[in-house]
This record gives sequence, structure tokens and C-alpha cells, in this order.
Amino acid sequence: MTIDLTAKPFYLSQDQQTWVQKTLAQMSTDEKIGQLFLPIGMSKESKDLDALLKYHIGGLFFRPGNKEDIHQAYQYAQDHSKIPLLTAANLEDGSNGAIAGGTGYGRQMAVSAANDPKYAYTLGKIAAHDAKAVGVNWGFSPVVDLDFNFRNPIINVRSYGNNPDTVIANTKEYIRAFDEQQMLTSIKHFPGDGVDERDQHLLTSVNSLPVSAWMKTYGKVYRSLIDYGVKAVMVGHIAFPAYSQNNLPATLNPRLLKDLLREDLAFNGLIITDASNMVGMNSAMDRKTAVPTAIQSGCDMFLFYRDFAEDFNYMKAGLENGLLTEDRLNEAVTRILATKAAIGLNTGVDHGDLVLGNYQAEQAELADHAITLVKDDDQLLPLTVEKNKRVLLELLGKQDEHVLSQLKKQLEKRGFEVTIYQPESNLFEVESVEEFKAKYDLVLYVANVETESNQTTARINWYTLYGLGNNLPWFTKEVPTVFLSLGNPYHYFDVPMISTIVNAYCNYDHFIAAAIAKLTGESDFKGVSPVNALCENKILEELKRES
Repeated sequence: MTIDLTAKPFYLSQDQQTWVQKTLAQMSTDEKIGQLFLPIGMSKESKDLDALLKYHIGGLFFRPGNKEDIHQAYQYAQDHSKIPLLTAANLEDGSNGAIAGGTGYGRQMAVSAANDPKYAYTLGKIAAHDAKAVGVNWGFSPVVDLDFNFRNPIINVRSYGNNPDTVIANTKEYIRAFDEQQMLTSIKHFPGDGVDERDQHLLTSVNSLPVSAWMKTYGKVYRSLIDYGVKAVMVGHIAFPAYSQNNLPATLNPRLLKDLLREDLAFNGLIITDASNMVGMNSAMDRKTAVPTAIQSGCDMFLFYRDFAEDFNYMKAGLENGLLTEDRLNEAVTRILATKAAIGLNTGVDHGDLVLGNYQAEQAELADHAITLVKDDDQLLPLTVEKNKRVLLELLGKQDEHVLSQLKKQLEKRGFEVTIYQPESNLFEVESVEEFKAKYDLVLYVANVETESNQTTARINWYTLYGLGNNLPWFTKEVPTVFLSLGNPYHYFDVPMISTIVNAYCNYDHFIAAAIAKLTGESDFKGVSPVNALCENKILEELKRES
């Protein structure tokens, strides 16, 4: 297949094209195979990096770490690579996806709730600038999935919501910020998560929309962003049976990659798999077959590994036995090299200067505009010391001491007396109704339930103690009760009996401070929910009814 390197999204100059062609021509078969792989670095020690680099890898990924360590590891890897590496990080929220202690600006849903794409540009600016400072040149971001199903445990606040136009507008601004800093983005997870209520980490999840409904939702998003010039697409282990007429995940499905993504949507850029150690890929076929099949089916790069030497040998065996053709190998490597040239790697590597920005003003502005009032049916807000002085604070979900201390600090500096809920150890500790009412003027629930891979739900789990525990919402008709979510925006589903619900989308300090300021009336609520916070899947149900 002939690839037009002068066309979208590469737009390569003659010098860049020459570099791609000359580099490809000089590569051995093993070097070509190595370029297909973007492994995760499990150690930053030079001997461990050498163990990966000897396979001529095309890129490298690290989990967030100390900025000096990340910088040094990437510099070592680049300096010891014949062909410059694509260096990647998950930059969905900010630079904290690359750097431990980096700037967490806000979840994508918070950015969308702020109701102006300029905040998506700011997210991209922060993520790109600081990640580049430690040697990263590729963000595995942004998420462009549509959060249609409130039960989905993995997309949730990682998305810009359920409106295709909103997703498109925000994503374009994020990409623009990366392009300005000559950084690569990767929209994900094709053909689209957010319909199934299951997680592709645990099985092959399914986008069950009819083709016509997909085309005007996910298809609209991908077509618009491809037209805009996005250079890379990350493919999920997600089936789209209405189009492909089978249940193979997209990563192994030529109907979805070659016919839908390449032909129907006219994508000419780089296609990379999502993490290849997920069950969604490994349960579809044996791994020895799946590794070369992913590339033969249309992916250009293979993300992560189970055992790297084994996966490399599986790919090489696939080339030898015909599962992977030489033409497809050359096509994939050409796109990898073209992508590198498109961000300037053909002329040298920017190792980064380790200078990070200070974004406190931007963080505060986002939180102020994002936090959303879902309902206040009994008009409990604003909370005041005069009527709500004695507060029982109950943290649900992840018991994060830092989050709890920030909440307590924000309340106490306003004069509230805060009691932290402690689970009862026996029935004698359970107070009567009148005793409970006499002790507290307010119960403030704060849900710290975050989306995480490899979990089946993102819901509240209660401490019950035979159904009598005081953290259960039995008292909503006895004591004023307010619910604040620092993550999942769909907790209404489990606490409809609570009359006041607020979504803050993030558990970062600036969101906690802004949320308490809004609960106490110091600041107005400005956020606009990007999803149906009352947990109605009406849009999804209507789309599924299409034939």
C-alpha cells in the first residue's frame, strides 16, 4: 500500500519524507519488528532499559514517577536508540499522568462541565508543557468516548460527556495545545467505549449501537477529529458487531481497522492498540496468534506486553509463517517513522528542560466553573454555622487521609465543628434516633469513588453493621443531609433519598476547596452537567432502537 506522507495528518516535507524512506530502507527485519512495540518500562535502571532497547523498540512508556528519574530514563533511552523513540504518558488530567506530584488540572468531565472549550485548551497546554519538560512527546489522550451508560465503570469522568459536539469541540482545543508544542496526541478508544457497562480490561466489551446510530455519534466524533488532523488513534479491545458482523475486538478486527477506520473514515495516521495485556484482547485468540494478527489487521503499534521477549518472538514467528506479511510490516513501520518525523524527531530529540509551570490560578478557575449542583430539593444550601454547625463528615469510597484532612480543614476554617465518622464495632455504639439528632446539625457525605481499571462497578459500598450503621442514609428525614461527589457523577442512582447532591468530578485540593466554598454560599454554582446526572439512559435507549 502506498502511503501519502504529504497528506493529512503527516504533511511531511521532502526532507522528512527522505528521512522516512532512507531509514526504512536501512532497517533489518528485527529492527522493523522492534519498531512495532511500545513497551512499558518497569524499571528506570540502565541495565533494565538496555534489556528493552536491544529489541530496537519504537517507543517507551513509564508510569508517573519522580521528575528527575523520568527525565533521566527517557534521556538514556533516547541516547541509546538508533531511531528516536515515541515516549508516552497518560495525560488525561494534566501532567500528573507523567510526573508524580505533577499538576492535576481536572478530569475531562470537569473540563466539559466548565462549559467552555478554552478549558480543554488549558488542560492540553498544562499536560503538554510539563510532560515535554521530562522528555515525553506523546500523550495517550484525550479520551473521546461518549459516556452514554451511567453504569460504565471505566469511562465516566474520563470523558467529556455524552454529547458528540461537546466532545469534538473540547478535543480539538486539547489537540491544538499539543500541536503548538509539537507533541503527539492519541484519541481513544476506537470504536468507542461508554455503551457497555463492562470494562475491556476484564473482557471484550461491546459497542452495541446500530451502524446508523454509531455513525451520528462515535462516527461523527472520529470523522470530525480525523478531518481536523489528529495523528494517532488508540484502538480498544471493543467489539462493534453491527458493523463487523463478528465479536472480535477492534484491535484484531480488519473490518473495523481497514474498512471502517482507514476507508470509511479516511484515517491516514498511526493506529496503536490499547494495552495488550488486557483480557479483552487475550481472551479473543491465543496470544501467539493475536500478536501478529493485531498488526496484520491494521494496527501499526503494539502497546505493552506480557513477556516482552516472548511477544517479540511471536511477532517474528508471525512474519515467518505468513500471519503477518512483509507489506503490512513495512506499511506499519512507515507510519511509525512518519509520525516521528511529523513531530520533528527526524532532526533530533528534545529531552526537556525539567522546568514545570505553576498553574494554581488556572486550577482554581476550572474548579470554580466546573462544580455542578445536581439538586437541592429541600433548599438546604447554603450551609451556615448558625444552622449547621455540628457536622458529621462521612467519606465514602477510597479512604484517602489527604482528602479527608482537606475537607475537614476547609470546614473548620469556616467555623464548623467536624466529627469524622468512625464505623461502629458493635451494636451498643449505634445511637438512637433522638441521640443522633441531638448530636448533629448536618451530615455531609463525600464520595471518593474513582474510576479504575479492572473493577466491575464504580458504586458506593456501605458499611452496614446489620443494617444499623450510622453511615447508611437512614437519617435523611431526621437531620439535614448533603452529598458531595469527588468522582463518579452518577451517585444519585444510589442516594435518591438525599435532597442535595453536588458533583465536583475531582478529588484534587482545588476542587475540594471550591466545593466547600459553593456549599457555604461563598461562590455560585456555575457547572453544567455534561451527562444525565439523574442516571437516565434515555439517549442510549433511543440510539439502540435505531435499525
